[in-house]
Amino acid sequence: MLKHTLLHPEISAILARAGHHAKVLIADGNYPASTTLGPNATLVSLNLRPGVVTVSQVLETLLTAIPVDAINTMGIPADDPYAQQGDPPVWADYRRIITAAGSSVAMEPISKWDFYKAVQSPDHVLTIQTADQALWANVLLTLGCRV
Repeated sequence: MLKHTLLHPEISAILARAGHHAKVLIADGNYPASTTLGPNATLVSLNLRPGVVTVSQVLETLLTAIPVDAINTMGIPADDPYAQQGDPPVWADYRRIITAAGSSVAMEPISKWDFYKAVQSPDHVLTIQTADQALWANVLLTLGCRV
């Protein structure tokens, strides 16, 4: 019986095989997950209906099961209309979840195009597609080492 809250068998198996520096994308409902997979990545679709499940729910669950060295969001390009509005509201929720999980890892945005490159890298092992409707809600986790 597992002690953490992650119960999904396929996600658990992929994470169990993943090593240090492996990348896991938690994608929102707008992310083109099927066309941006890295060469070693598996796509798991958890998008049941709009809003179910959310990136926040998946992030909270994964942080109970894996060590994380880096947490990146997709940075908003300066020419995007949303860029002048500050951080997307969902990012505050992610920071709360990270702190509640006892992690000291700071969430850092990386440019949109660097984000796509990171996801398409050989280190990318898993994309979890959610149905999150929040804008700019994608999160890329880089796995750490067990201590």
